[in-house]
Parts: sequence; C-alpha cells; structure tokens
Amino acid sequence: MDFLRNLAYQPILNFPLIGYLGIISYLLMLSAAVVMILTRRKIKRFKPQLHFRLAYSAVIVATAHGILALAVYL
Repeated sequence: MDFLRNLAYQPILNFPLIGYLGIISYLLMLSAAVVMILTRRKIKRFKPQLHFRLAYSAVIVATAHGILALAVYL
C-alpha cells in the first residue's frame, strides 16, 4: 500500500497524480456526454464507437483514480 500511497501523491508539475487522474476522468465523461448530445440533436454526427471508447476510457481512468484514493486511506 505504501507504493500506491506514494504514487497517488507523486507530484507532476507541482500537482499530485491523483488530481490529474480526477480531472482527466471528469473531462472524459463530459466529452462522452457531449458526443452523444451532439449526435442525438443532429448537430454533428459521430460514430457510436467514439462514444463507447470515451466511456470505456473514463471508466478505466476513474477506476485508477478511485484505487489510488482508497490506497491513501487504507
């Protein structure tokens, strides 16, 4: 657990890794939602595969973020 605890707070450009993962996961979820909204309103057409890839990426990054967050407190 010490490895994960140290990894979570590893500074990258004076900001911890866990913070970057949280921001990236939020942006991925937001972009997946925007892709679906734009497609349904017929403003811009995207392939459904793009929406699924963004959603799967968001799940993976959010899971890593959650594991690191839990490792800090366990």
